[in-house]
Amino acid sequence: MRVLAAMSGGVDSAVAAARAVDAGHEVVGVHLALSATPGTLRTGSRGCCSKEDAGDARRAADVLGIPFYVWDFADRFKEDVIDDFVAAYAAGETPNPCLRCNEKIKFSALADRAVALGFDAVVTGHYARLDNGVLRRAVDADKDQSYVLAVLTAQQLSRAMFPVGDTPKPRIRAEAAERGLAVANKPDSHDICFIPSGDTRAFLGAKIGIRPGAVVDADGQVLGQHEGVHGFTIGQRKGLGLPGPAADGKPRYVTGIDPDSGTVRVGSAEDLRVWTVEAERAIWTSGSAPAGPIDCVAQVRAHGGTAPAVAEAVGDGMVVRLHEPLTGVARGQAVVLYRPDPAGDEVIGSGTISATARERVTSEAGSEAAR
Repeated sequence: MRVLAAMSGGVDSAVAAARAVDAGHEVVGVHLALSATPGTLRTGSRGCCSKEDAGDARRAADVLGIPFYVWDFADRFKEDVIDDFVAAYAAGETPNPCLRCNEKIKFSALADRAVALGFDAVVTGHYARLDNGVLRRAVDADKDQSYVLAVLTAQQLSRAMFPVGDTPKPRIRAEAAERGLAVANKPDSHDICFIPSGDTRAFLGAKIGIRPGAVVDADGQVLGQHEGVHGFTIGQRKGLGLPGPAADGKPRYVTGIDPDSGTVRVGSAEDLRVWTVEAERAIWTSGSAPAGPIDCVAQVRAHGGTAPAVAEAVGDGMVVRLHEPLTGVARGQAVVLYRPDPAGDEVIGSGTISATARERVTSEAGSEAAR
């Protein structure tokens, strides 16, 4: 096959491209320029899209002996990822920009251009596995990225290749060294790639500005003031701007955010427990929604936040009723469903969380699944 290898300048994408070459594919490397003003150097392991990263990707392509290009997706990235991220926080949501980047950039804009140029598939260094079109967790649980790939449609998955998903990360680094790739020991990037400082609140404040509001308790008593709901997320404990814990000595957590009134509600850890999750923009990896309720394992964060559940397609969304409560579940996050077999690694579908409920709903379907 003729495949396009997305090369970020890191070790994972370099080894993924190398494995595609080993498999006999005709490979062309491409680095995505996602910033209109890339820095000369990244700051340690923070950030990406720098000139250093583009250079590292080019050198890896040279070692592999494959053609290499840089494609400018900065405008598309700003519109579909950065602006979406800022708008979501302004609306009191907690988005996942990596998930949106996969959906809108790497497997939409990039894949569409690749197909138009005659490529059969896009190769990336994501830690996930594809088995006859089925998306599965990576072998390395600590590096698994199936959660942020669960937004891909069946058609997008049919044009994707994840060559490193069957290998633990330490082995990937060792393989890179054996191949003579200079990125073998390059630090992994972390935090949000377009916020290299790591200070998300400052980044959002500069974009959104000051929008003062009140911090209140469950009874509506005003406990303090804040400069914008963008500085908070459900489940947050630190940085609330309050003088101390609650009267009972227990810590306070953000339990609700109202962007219209600018109100941030705080409460106890128990107030964070949710039993029902509603989601919109459902994507079913099989290509079609299930005909009725299905047993599953729901995951609401990239690493952790899982519970057995029963899910049901409702319109273009889904309702997920949990058998065990989850905490820190926020609007804007993704809920990803996995098949509840012993392996528990097959992705069924995903949706963007639009609402949660603290009450445990025991519908007929939910009761049957619970039994």
